[in-house]
Amino acid sequence: MKILLIGTGNVGRTLAARLMETAHEVKMITRDPESTKERPIKNVGTFKDWMDGYSGLELIAYTEISETPDIIINATNGNQSLNALEMMPAKIMEGSVLLDLSNGLDTSKGMPPSLTVCNDDSLGEQIQRAFPKTYVVKSLNTMNCEIMLDPSKVDGAHDVFMSGNKADAKSKVKSLLNSTGWKNENIIDLGDISTARGTEMLLPVWLRLWQHFGHANFNFKIVK
Repeated sequence: MKILLIGTGNVGRTLAARLMETAHEVKMITRDPESTKERPIKNVGTFKDWMDGYSGLELIAYTEISETPDIIINATNGNQSLNALEMMPAKIMEGSVLLDLSNGLDTSKGMPPSLTVCNDDSLGEQIQRAFPKTYVVKSLNTMNCEIMLDPSKVDGAHDVFMSGNKADAKSKVKSLLNSTGWKNENIIDLGDISTARGTEMLLPVWLRLWQHFGHANFNFKIVK
C-alpha cells in the first residue's frame, strides 16, 4: 500500500520502520523536511541517520503531497492532531481513508495524564467532524507503538479495536493490519466512529498497567 504517515516522533518512526519492513511504500510528512532531518535522535544521531537505514522511505513537506495514498496515518500527538491535519491538502483528504491512532492526553498536572476529551465525545469524532469527506478509522490507540504493527511483540493472541463509519474504509485498514501480522479474529470492529469514545477512555487503564508492570510490552485480550 501507499501510505502517507503524519508524525515524525517516536511513534511515527516506529510505524514507518515496520511498514517498510512489510513492503509498504511510505512517505512521512513534516512541515520542514530539512529541519526534521537535522533533529537529534537519542542513540542514533539525527533523523537523517535513522532514515538512511530504510531505503525508499521518503520525507516530504505538506506542500509537496501530490498523490492520493491508499491510507493516511495520523501518528501525531493527539493534542496537535487537528492542527496537523488542517495542513493537509484538501484534495488529498477528500475521499481518503485516515487511520487515526492518536489520544488526547493532558500532562499538565504530571503523570499519569488525564484525557482532554471523553464521555460524550472523542478525538476520533472531532477529526471526523472537522473532515466530513474523509473516512476516519480509529484503531491501534490502545497499545504501545512497538506493538501496533507488530503483534508478535506480545506472546499469544491479543486484540485490536476498530471504529469508523464506512465499512470499505475499515476493510482497507483491516488489510493493512493483516499485512503486519494481525489476524482477522483478533480485529474487533466496535461499530461507528462514536465507539472511539470507549477505546480512547481505555487509556487511563492502559497507563496504570504500564506503571504497574514497569514496561509497555502488553496488550488487551477479550475472553468470551
